[in-house]
Amino acid sequence: MKKETSSAKTSSKPKGNEKKVSAKKKADSHPDTPAIKGVEVTNQTSEQMTNHAPDQLTNQSVPPVPSDGLIAETTKPQTASNFPIDALPSRLQEIIREANATLGFPVDYMAGAMLSAMAAVIGNTHHAEAMTGWKEYVILFVALVGCPGVCKSHPLSYVMQPLIDHDAEKATQFAEALKRYNAAMELPPKERVANGYDLNPIEPRRVRFMMQDVTNEAVHRILSENRRGLILMYDELAGWVKNFNRYNNGSESEFWMSVFNHKVAMSDRKGSQSGVFIRNPFLCVIGTIQPKVLTDLAAGNRNANGFMERILYVFPSDQTKPKWNRSRRMSSFDIAAEWRRILSRLIDIVPKVDADGEIISEDVPFSSDALDRLYQWQNEQTDRCNADGSDTLTSIASKLEIYAIRFSLLLALADWACGSEKKQIDVDTVERAICLTEYFRSTASKVQGIISEDALTELQLSVLSELPDSFTTAEGMAIAGKCGMSERSFKRFLKDRKGVLFVHSAHGNYSKL
Repeated sequence: MKKETSSAKTSSKPKGNEKKVSAKKKADSHPDTPAIKGVEVTNQTSEQMTNHAPDQLTNQSVPPVPSDGLIAETTKPQTASNFPIDALPSRLQEIIREANATLGFPVDYMAGAMLSAMAAVIGNTHHAEAMTGWKEYVILFVALVGCPGVCKSHPLSYVMQPLIDHDAEKATQFAEALKRYNAAMELPPKERVANGYDLNPIEPRRVRFMMQDVTNEAVHRILSENRRGLILMYDELAGWVKNFNRYNNGSESEFWMSVFNHKVAMSDRKGSQSGVFIRNPFLCVIGTIQPKVLTDLAAGNRNANGFMERILYVFPSDQTKPKWNRSRRMSSFDIAAEWRRILSRLIDIVPKVDADGEIISEDVPFSSDALDRLYQWQNEQTDRCNADGSDTLTSIASKLEIYAIRFSLLLALADWACGSEKKQIDVDTVERAICLTEYFRSTASKVQGIISEDALTELQLSVLSELPDSFTTAEGMAIAGKCGMSERSFKRFLKDRKGVLFVHSAHGNYSKL
């Protein structure tokens, strides 16, 4: 989002058709520095490793994954990433780095997809309480943001393949059960038992983890039939919101915000035989999106009602299109098999259910020092929000506080899936959760900057382009005055865009992001 100094000096007031170009430039050049810092988000090289899981992968001699001519190949791993993969269990780190080195999958997209897949299969089986009575579940809304051709879709499909295979097997079982059910219902009741059927057969339901390309109405029905939880996957995330408000204004946004909060969801649509009632909705969302389409995602008041702040944006700094290379090295172990094995431990969890068939979730407790650290971090961020006075950053921070708890729960269960004996959230788990949260704070600010600049008036764009990288309030007012903006309007511009376009570096001093 920073402008080149020479450009700032020579540019005149931008024309209306230059707004999109400015937003595109932001997507390519915006630094991933959090506007509010709690911990340092570190870059990882392909050789760095931490030991969050007790055991390491064993190298196996396996054939290389064949190239289909579509998956990007690189001779060297693409290590330019701000995603803190050292927050993940070491076995997941190994998978991510190996996929990056041998398949060319960007680290950020692999990590974001893996978090989402694990969250989906955990579903309603576990929860965590940071306060008595306040239960959080690992519901994640994730957007893999990137320019065309940067390899977003392939890692997403690769990571989700075990869920696709699971659902395919369950679909086959469902088809057989449905065939048997229909055969039983064709017989008179008195003949069913004699022919090996139940007297009153129960209509089977299709068990699944994934949904793709479904209408919003179908989402309600499928979710009501799968009480453990689901993940909705879109190759193009814009498809998620294209049918919002199809039936009545605001209804779909409200439904999704209710799902995010794990609150009761109800749907009463005209033409339905009965309404849908979901007591404990669990539904993750993941998809890819290009930076230039982010404004569509934010349309319809979704950037004002808290919807956009509920999304976690995986947004790598490196947006260059990778090259293919036939000389890429062979994998040192079976990446897909190891990922499937870890995910299967979570899939194989068999939760308890109550008399109504609702899942009884298991509590994963925080240790006392873990709660102390979580509360300390939240208080520090709250102080910064109150000092900055930015409504945008405060809204982002409020949702990330929720995600910090969810990440703590998700990482604890990821550790367990990778071999840890206990399901518990200790202080190390919280520190890693905070690290993830700070990454997503930086990307949320980056996304808000793109959306904000795209919505600027020509006068605001002109002032923004004329401002140097660092300036005082007085210097800014002088530049704004030359562009035709009043002192009052400039101060409001600074306040409204603080943390999105500008950072308040010191008293009376600002820097452009």
